[in-house]
Amino acid sequence: MKNIVILISGRGSNMEAVVRAAQSEAWPARIAAVISNKADAKGLEFAQAHGIPTAVVANKDFPTRDQFDAKLQEVIDGFAPDLVVLAGFMRILTAPFVEHYEGRLLNIHPSLLPLFPGLDTHQQAINARVAEHGATVHFVTAELDHGPVVVQVKVPVLPGDTEDTLSARVLVEEHKLYPLAIRLFVEDRLSIVGGGVRIADTANI
Repeated sequence: MKNIVILISGRGSNMEAVVRAAQSEAWPARIAAVISNKADAKGLEFAQAHGIPTAVVANKDFPTRDQFDAKLQEVIDGFAPDLVVLAGFMRILTAPFVEHYEGRLLNIHPSLLPLFPGLDTHQQAINARVAEHGATVHFVTAELDHGPVVVQVKVPVLPGDTEDTLSARVLVEEHKLYPLAIRLFVEDRLSIVGGGVRIADTANI
């Protein structure tokens, strides 16, 4: 039974999707905790309603990123995580933190990486006039949005799309993609080889 710790900063809709999938698909894992850097994050209420332990480590309480990350790491490790999941966690993490969780820290990014790293990805896609956009689940490394890709999903960019309409359509797919990637990790079907991700038994994805 693997322990999963999820980090959020707001509503946590991807966190909700992961929790529901873990329950409905009976993963050999449990959501050990949901942790936020904001005390008013709405996702904490969802977690508490589902009997999941929660914690708050407020970045505003720490003068430096290093001090915040050190405390966050301490709190996370108190739940003995096998996997740490970033689900709308709006903080750039320091290299020591990322290295501590190497190979067991996942993020979902709303673009087809390596395209459009960073913020405002949907508007970037519209401005670039690409035909396809999407989302990527990747292992986190010290370089922002550049870790080994686990899975991706493509979404067409439609005539007349705005940032809001494209974002909403991508988010629907994120809610399917992230639980899939996490389930593959939980089932020990992911391995990082030569800077890329190898998935075992792809016929059963």
